[in-house]
Amino acid sequence: MSGGLLLDTCALIWLVSESKRFSVKQKIALKEATNVYISAVSCAELACLTDRGRLELDTHWKSWFDLHTEQNGIEIVEISYAMIVEAYSLPGEFHKDPCDRMIAATARIHNLSLITNDRKLLTYPFVNTIV
Repeated sequence: MSGGLLLDTCALIWLVSESKRFSVKQKIALKEATNVYISAVSCAELACLTDRGRLELDTHWKSWFDLHTEQNGIEIVEISYAMIVEAYSLPGEFHKDPCDRMIAATARIHNLSLITNDRKLLTYPFVNTIV
């Protein structure tokens, strides 16, 4: 799986909603990518956002996630022991959000370029991001 793009949770939401929040470089990367992935932790994050009322979807979060990852050819990267270890052993300073830690660890372990607009991830120097 080495190489390709990793979407963070918001990037999947924006992709589905055809949001204009993507940068030009991110749009080009998405258009040209042959391998696009998302961490399984994004499914949990989506569930939390809907349960807390911070996100409203037109269907149940699981159905929504399954439908849109499949329709967009996005492969789900399962969470492994190695990723958990990496998430809590990240070099340098990193904030405490467990979902962001898992996303960063997934990008690092699988050598994926991350598509995000999350400042905390964009400014983390140990993950390749597309700005």
